[in-house]
Amino acid sequence: VQLQASGGGLVQAGGFLRLSCAASGRTFSRYAMGWFRQAPGKEREFVARISWNSGSTYYADAVKGRFTISRDNAKNTVYLQMNSLKPEDTAIYYCASPENPYTERVANPMYWGQGTQVTVSS
Repeated sequence: VQLQASGGGLVQAGGFLRLSCAASGRTFSRYAMGWFRQAPGKEREFVARISWNSGSTYYADAVKGRFTISRDNAKNTVYLQMNSLKPEDTAIYYCASPENPYTERVANPMYWGQGTQVTVSS
């Protein structure tokens, strides 16, 4: 299983970015997908997740109302639309997916992508 994240970059506060994570190596539509992030000197934290059937989404309080997670099963890709970005959103963003199918949540054991850097300037 491979997860390839992309779409990061440098943006001013108040701006937007859309991250993508392309998955391969198994039937994408059977698995929940999630985004996590890790800021310098901090532990990795949960950002958002979407269930295997897109029936539910869930967000960390810090991003609720600003970020939207979605998936396109035809493209084996999950997205994270990030609006109204803040300097505190600066981090490496990782996509992840559980090893077990047909779940709502993303929980260990999981596969991880390589991360994409998001930097928000003030």
